Amino acid sequence: MKLKILNTTSNEKGSIDLPQIFSEPIRQDLIKRAVEALQSCARQPYGTDPEAGKKATANVSKRRRDYKTCYGHGIARTPRKILSRSGARMNWVGAVAPNTVGGRRAHPPKSVKILAQKINKQERRKAIRSAIAATMDKTLVQQHGHIMPDKYPFIISDDFETIAKTKDIIEALTKLGLEKELERSAQKKYRAGKARLRGRKYRKRKGPLLVVSKECALTKAASNVPGVDVVMVTALNAELLAPGSVPGRLTLYTESAITRLGKEQLFTGQQMQQNMAEEKPKDKIKTAKTAAK
Repeated sequence: MKLKILNTTSNEKGSIDLPQIFSEPIRQDLIKRAVEALQSCARQPYGTDPEAGKKATANVSKRRRDYKTCYGHGIARTPRKILSRSGARMNWVGAVAPNTVGGRRAHPPKSVKILAQKINKQERRKAIRSAIAATMDKTLVQQHGHIMPDKYPFIISDDFETIAKTKDIIEALTKLGLEKELERSAQKKYRAGKARLRGRKYRKRKGPLLVVSKECALTKAASNVPGVDVVMVTALNAELLAPGSVPGRLTLYTESAITRLGKEQLFTGQQMQQNMAEEKPKDKIKTAKTAAK
């Protein structure tokens, strides 16, 4: 598959062949698993006080020999705490037991519970490859809610990585035909309820994702553009490519990012094998030198 390369002024600079990763079959089930695994790692452990509901001194004895017990009063064995007493008569209420007012919870949430979900490496890589392939499907991108230009999909030139000002990136994206998309992603909804108290006052929309080959000034320049995210090609994950586990985010790759994606065979596992093969001869030399010493 060959795509056009457009520069910051939306002029065609050339074309490039896409790597094999963009022909990956789209597995929405794996994408959902990978996104949920990422989101689970961000959850904060929570739980109740282990002594909650147990701090009252409550005891009920059915023994005759015990002094001041509930024997002969015709009450159940529910633990009770004594509020007041007058001789052998007592005023008590239920306590500690889950079926009593003010008692402990039967099965409270525990902070020791492990909330993080695990996913196999091959499944995670497969999910990322599927999400990358989905970014080139115009139907999926349109179903995601993005307003894309007619010439999408396309590749952007490396000139974008040198942009250092927010107004310049907005101007460049507007020239590429993403003006309506920027307006859509700038809209936000004022939430109702407790979300305002918990750092989620607004519900924001996801806009274009820009994938670059290295750390550059574009990351800082696009940080003030609502909905726009910039990420290195080596740091791609399923949640960035498929927000809400829905594949098909409008994604723009730079020319160098595409080249690096194919040359280093990222997210395939082969790059790691190549690195291990290159490191083995060095390890043997070090072992021989150590033995000689």
